[in-house]
Amino acid sequence: MRLLPDRSKLNKRGLTSAGLAALAVVFFATLPFYYDVNRGQFGIFFFNVFVYAIMAQGWNLIGGYTGQIGLCQNTFFGVGAYTMALLWYNNVTHTGYYFDPVLMILSGILPAILAVLIGLPLLSRLRGDYFSFGTLGFGIIVTTLFINGGKFTGGAEGRLLVPKMPAGVVFNLRVHYWVAFLVAVLATLAVYFVTSSRVGLALKAIREDEVSAVSHGINVLKYKIIAFAGGAAMAGVAGSIYGYYLLQVTPINVLTFNWLFLPILMTVLGGTGTLVGPWLGAFVIYLISWYGGSYFAGWDAVISGVVIVLVMLFIPSGIVGLAQKVPGLGRKGTLGP
Repeated sequence: MRLLPDRSKLNKRGLTSAGLAALAVVFFATLPFYYDVNRGQFGIFFFNVFVYAIMAQGWNLIGGYTGQIGLCQNTFFGVGAYTMALLWYNNVTHTGYYFDPVLMILSGILPAILAVLIGLPLLSRLRGDYFSFGTLGFGIIVTTLFINGGKFTGGAEGRLLVPKMPAGVVFNLRVHYWVAFLVAVLATLAVYFVTSSRVGLALKAIREDEVSAVSHGINVLKYKIIAFAGGAAMAGVAGSIYGYYLLQVTPINVLTFNWLFLPILMTVLGGTGTLVGPWLGAFVIYLISWYGGSYFAGWDAVISGVVIVLVMLFIPSGIVGLAQKVPGLGRKGTLGP
């Protein structure tokens, strides 16, 4: 006889998880009121964690929930940064705003369109490793085009945006912190609502067994494109946020492979196909990178690699998978898919 789960316990777990998430949101949202993020190192640390969390959530949507290992998130990140920089540099919107929401939205839309255009031929014909290498090749092509873009992209020197700062506006890390945190929360909510809907069921079905998904009438290509474009849009918006932070967009700082492999490592470490996993992974991996670069210069990448190898050997489901083994945190809690 099959035993049904105790709904009261499931509801308690859900309420507990939601309460912890709400406390975390309140803590990070109010941190700048009692901690000077402009002068303290934790301001820069958390800002970068939030940007990486956005990137990790974007890759998690296509890689974790759909099972398609794309290797061009750094390309979408760079395209988003360049979209913001070029439109701002040429004053296309004529708004003069710092953190112009129109530019940020456009920075997400253009990578999403690019993802659809490249995803149609790749996702319809390639599977597994072939798809991964196809997206990697696409990223290399785009990077080369930006480097050789001449006056349009600024070439290897990129675009310096400091002269385009609105009059009277002073660089304030507190604003960057809040914007990055807000977008990271919105990205997480977007993934939650997508994966909790019929679209999410289709994505998970494709991940588990693509042939079976097709036999059940699921338009596999359609849902792959949705996930691919959604992840690209998140990466593009993250790129625009980082571009506003640097005030100089160059291939070496927005198209580097750090923006490709670190979000993947963060998602794998935290737990693929989960909402909390990208956040946990972003904190742990960037913490290793942050302090490893300070105390073990040149060895932080090795330390990160060792951590990932150990995770894959002993807890392949990531930190979230390990937490689910703790009594009271079952797979039905909100930590899981």
